Parts: sequence; C-alpha cells; structure tokens
Amino acid sequence: MNDIARARALNATIFTLALTDFLQAGMTAFAAAPLMGELGMGPEQFSFVAAVYATVAIFAISMHRWCVERLGGRRYVQLCAGVLIMGSAMCALSDDFGTFLAGRSVMALGAGIFTSSRMIIHHNLAGPRRFKGIQSLASGLAIGIAAAPWVAAQAVANDLWPAMYWTVAALGVMVLLLAEIALPRAPLDVSASRSQVQPWPQLLLVAASFLLLFALQRSNYDFFDNKAWIGAAVLAALVGLVAYLQQPWHRARPLLRVSDMLRSRYLFGLAVFFFAYLMLGANNYMVPMMLQRTLGFAWQTVGHIEALGLGFALLTWLVMSQLLPRYPAPRKFLAVGFLALASFGALLARIDSGADLWLHVLPALALNSVFLLTVLPVTAMQTFREMEHDERLFSNAQQLKNMMGQAGIAIGIAAATLGQQWRTAIHYSTLSESLNPYNPVFNATLESLQRALGVGASLADAMRMALTQVAQMTEQQAALLANIDHFNAIAALGVLGLAVTVWQRVFR
Repeated sequence: MNDIARARALNATIFTLALTDFLQAGMTAFAAAPLMGELGMGPEQFSFVAAVYATVAIFAISMHRWCVERLGGRRYVQLCAGVLIMGSAMCALSDDFGTFLAGRSVMALGAGIFTSSRMIIHHNLAGPRRFKGIQSLASGLAIGIAAAPWVAAQAVANDLWPAMYWTVAALGVMVLLLAEIALPRAPLDVSASRSQVQPWPQLLLVAASFLLLFALQRSNYDFFDNKAWIGAAVLAALVGLVAYLQQPWHRARPLLRVSDMLRSRYLFGLAVFFFAYLMLGANNYMVPMMLQRTLGFAWQTVGHIEALGLGFALLTWLVMSQLLPRYPAPRKFLAVGFLALASFGALLARIDSGADLWLHVLPALALNSVFLLTVLPVTAMQTFREMEHDERLFSNAQQLKNMMGQAGIAIGIAAATLGQQWRTAIHYSTLSESLNPYNPVFNATLESLQRALGVGASLADAMRMALTQVAQMTEQQAALLANIDHFNAIAALGVLGLAVTVWQRVFR
C-alpha cells in the first residue's frame, strides 16, 4: 500500500472510530424512553445502566495505554471493536433489564476507541496529514452527534429498536477490517518502560466513580428524602477520586503520569472539556424532554428536528477546518462558541406552548452545534500542545480527558434531571396556590372545561374530567417553567464562559 492509500485508510479508520463512539452514546441517550418501554425498565433502572456504563468506560479508558503497550495499537483497536460488537449484539437481543445491563457493560469495555482515534493521528500522521486526521476525527464526531437522534427515531418508529445496536455492531465490523488494513502491525517499542498497574488503585477508581455517578443518579428520585446520604456519598467518592489521582505520583512507571500533567494549559483545557461535556449531557437530556413531554411533539418528529439542528455541527466543522489553519489563535473561536451557547439558552428560554419547531427550536439547536464544534476542536488543539513531544504523557493526557468526558456527560444528565425535578416542584406549588374557588380565572376555566368535556356526562363526571384537565395543564405549565429555568441557566453559563474566555491568558 502506497503512502497516499495508507493515509486515506488511516483517515477512514479515525473517522469510523469517532463516529461509532458518539453514535452509540447519542442513540442510547435519545431513545431512553422507548428503550425503557420495550425492556420493561423504570427510570431508576435505566439510570443504573447509565451509571454502570460510565463507570466501566472510565476504567477501560484508564487501561488504554497499558493495553496498547502489550497488544499494540492495531490489536487493541480490534479488541475494542470485538467487545463493542459483542455488547451491541447482546443489547439488540436483550428483552429485559439484566441482559441490557450486561450488554451495555460489555460495550463500555470498548470505550477506549475514541482515545485510540486520537493516538492513531499522533503515531501515524505528521505535518499536513496530521490536520487531515484531525478533520476526520472531528467529522466523525459531528456526524455521530447529528445522526444519533435520527437513526434512533427511525428505528423506534418502525418497531425496530434493536436496529440501533445492530448498526453499532456493523460499524464495529468496519473498524475490525479498517484496522487490519490501515494500522501498523508492529507493537510500541516500550518493553523497557512499560507502565505498571496495581489492582487496588484500579478498584478504588471503579468504586469511587460508581459511587459518585450512582449517588447523582439516585438524587433524581430521593434527593429530598436522603440529602445527607447523597451528600456523604458524593463527598466520599470525590475523596476516593482525588486519592486515585494522587497515588501514581510515587511510582517510577505509573499508569497515569498525573504529576506531569499539572500545567496551566492542560488544566485549563481540561476544565473547558469538562464544561463542554457537561453541557452535552444536560442539553441532550433536556431538549427532547421539553419537546416530547412538555410540548407534546411526536417522538419521531423530535428525532428529525434534533438531527437537523445537530447537523449544523458538521457545517460548523467544515467552516472551522478552513479557518483554523489560517487563523489559529483560539480566543476568538472560544468566544464565538460560548456566545452561541448563551444564544441557544436564551432562545429556548423564550419558548411557550405555541412553539414552532422550525422557527423557535431549529435555530437554537443549530447554535448548540456551533458551540460544540467550535469549543471542542479548538480546545483539543490547544490543550495538549506542551505534551506532544512525550508520546506516553500525551496518551495519558488523552486518557484523563476522556475519562472526565464520560463523567461529565453522566453528571450533566444527573444535574439536569435534578434541576428539572426541583424547579417543577417549586413552580407546581406556586401555580397550585391559584387553583382555588376564590380565583375568578380558575372558576371560568373550570366552567369552560366542564361544558367542553361534559357533553353526555353527569355533572359529577364533567367536574371530575375538568379538574383532571386543570391538573394536567398545571403540571405541563410547571414543567415548561422548569425548562425555561434550565435554559436561562444555560444562557447565564454561556455568558460566564464568554467572560472567562476574554479574561483568561492561557489560550490566546
């Protein structure tokens, strides 16, 4: 294979790895409600699956470098593809909570594929070809984000929900073949300096990660009853994670060289990454929640409009890929990204029950895509600049970033869910105070509903139906106000991010 053909095969491999990772995660998140219905799971069980997946993924990513040193990059990618195929098949064939949990856990063992996609660029592409590799990675990320809701909506609408996971399995087969063709067979030459792994710190990582994510997921259901337990669990988990990050400093060949990563550029970039993944998780949960449950749009319609809005991620990246080589200074791109996030939040905070998907929702989703595909690639290109000369340190830095990414998405979903629950309860309590016989508006509404719903029914039945309708309207209004609170908070965070971008001196 000549150099041009090999570079194309490498770019195809990088693209497919990124596409597979973001597509499978996006489809599972978007199709949460239908999956719960098909598999007989409650929200608590689905949340448990999400916490287990993120925990196993964090563990798998932490072991990426250790595995690559012993298997080589090609075999490691093929191993990840194999377990991804196996886990996807288990999910597609599952018919209950237990088998789906097992399938997602196996899929999580292949979570190192995204880290591999970036390391393939670092090991095999140099000069102008390296930027082509980054273009392939970002394109796979953008298409995966955009395609996930559309593929999920099509599969569920046609009563073929397992097709989501068979699609992932098919992509896994493509990864196997592309890795065989494109990736070098020689393992890394690190036999004299292989990283070491100790079982107890890895068990601590798994336990602390699961405790943190499980406590945050549980807070969606019993925060108000068990605040002390949840707070103690979160604190204990954070102490455990800090202990895990500190312990490798004292070994000659640690699994993760955390001490060497303590640089202002990397830490600032890690903070931006964590924030972006937090927003990705929170907004991926809240947007379909608002459109489906609060505003009553059909599930398939929501999938299509989300796919169109997120499709602007690819358009954004096409523009960015032309601008970045000419104008590499990052501050202006970050400012545009955070301004887009603030505008996204402000637009959806103005929405009401008469919202038009094309006029009011699609522009906001497009702005969310602009945020993701300006902030993520620019931050990626800046964060690791001081580490590119040290291949092992660069790999460790990528691992830690992707471990935090898994946690960020899960924490974003948990925070959005808890915020929705809290604000809905407050607004419902406030609105309920006006539902009394001394309120003329309430009486007029009740009489109108009695006349409309009580045709052919007794007076008692008409009153009961009218009161039920008023309660439903109150719940919908409370949920809508909670949605507005969420997006007002997103707008404020976007403004804060813009202010930090202008003030900071790390990414200039």
